[in-house]
Amino acid sequence: MTLFKLEIITPDKIFFSGETENVIVRTTVGDKGILARHENYVAALGTGKVRVMLDGNFRNAAVSSGIVKVGNDKTTIIAQSCEWGDEIDVERAEKAKAKAEEKLNQPSLSDNEIAVAQFKLKRALNRLNTAEK
Repeated sequence: MTLFKLEIITPDKIFFSGETENVIVRTTVGDKGILARHENYVAALGTGKVRVMLDGNFRNAAVSSGIVKVGNDKTTIIAQSCEWGDEIDVERAEKAKAKAEEKLNQPSLSDNEIAVAQFKLKRALNRLNTAEK
């Protein structure tokens, strides 16, 4: 397969910068596979998995919201957070899940508190689903 440049950027750092054969992202309207010479494309990313093919094998990462931009010579993913599946702290993710569920079970939450707790729960579940045990 033909290689192309991929950058994954978070607010804290350049998470990944290198060449890949294929990347599969979870957009807000479904999964999208990207190969070299893909048409120009921009989409919003939800909370989900990004699969990056390196040396013929996929490496999974948990992503929390962002955008993907495919250009002529490079694909860029800008995400709120990104974490390789084999580097996820499962115990921490389990605690975050429990805390979010506990928050959602509290009475009389504001709409904003509910939205934040739901986002945190979705992020924790994504991290757990992406973690390579």
